[in-house]
Amino acid sequence: MVKLVVAGGSGNLGQEIIDVLAATKKHEILLLSRKDAPAEKLAPGVTWVKTNYEDAKQLDEIMRGAHTVLSFITAHMDPGSVAQKGLIDAAVRAGVKRFAPSEWASSKFDHMPWNDGKGVIREYLKELNKNKKVLEYSLFMPGLFTNYLTHPYKSTKHIHPMQTPFDFVNCRLLMVDSDDFCITLTTVTDIAKVVVKAVEYEGEWPVVGGIRGDDLTMEEVIKMGERIRGGTFNVERMKADDLKAGRVKSTWLPTPDHPSFTPEQVTEFTEYMTAGILLGISAGALSVSDEWNQLLPDYRFTKAEEFLAEFWRGKP
Repeated sequence: MVKLVVAGGSGNLGQEIIDVLAATKKHEILLLSRKDAPAEKLAPGVTWVKTNYEDAKQLDEIMRGAHTVLSFITAHMDPGSVAQKGLIDAAVRAGVKRFAPSEWASSKFDHMPWNDGKGVIREYLKELNKNKKVLEYSLFMPGLFTNYLTHPYKSTKHIHPMQTPFDFVNCRLLMVDSDDFCITLTTVTDIAKVVVKAVEYEGEWPVVGGIRGDDLTMEEVIKMGERIRGGTFNVERMKADDLKAGRVKSTWLPTPDHPSFTPEQVTEFTEYMTAGILLGISAGALSVSDEWNQLLPDYRFTKAEEFLAEFWRGKP
């Protein structure tokens, strides 16, 4: 049994991973959140701690005896990356062995400035270990959650079904008009199970920690969608120059109604974010490497079509 600290653990993915960690009944789990604890009972072994990430004394107390820290602090809600830097500093002072910064998506952040804080933390950790290894860490990168392709239906307990340019319910898709490119799709269940295995992994964590459920070209995604939904997809191809200017010339726009965005932000940034996501995908930001696949060769990852075909069966 080890002591795990999960920062930002009240968020969607954090809760999914905590559930799987708690089910092992092997660990003491401290869930850190800026929010008050919920009224419902927590899983055995999980303790909710209302946290001020700028309070170094409180963080030092929390970190005492911790083995691994998993961070899910939302980058655009952490101006200057103050909260996550404070978490890292406290982990170092406490002698924490392993740290997973708040990544959980892309391999790079081209055209997606709302993720710039993740880049700041990458550099912060790299600088920390420049002369000698002070803190073992891994950048967990699973690409796009396959579960988002079940929108508007919920396909997992905690993940909010956010709309993306891959609209399976209406058989339509937005993409950049260029050569074909790849995207990694990984189910949330696979991500959570890999993190549990990583916590128990006895070797050294890889700095770049790609988790690759399935890597598909956009044309393969289109063909997969047509097989699953039983009809032709309406594919609208955008000009990169228009997207770089923040213009999405399409007949529809996906609504990025993630819980971390206010309704006002969703309204204000829908076109801007759609343009950035499409450009980011075309630049390979959501195609990730497979370091954890290689370190866990016996784990069977769920193929996107296997998951989606089963989910969409019988749905309108």
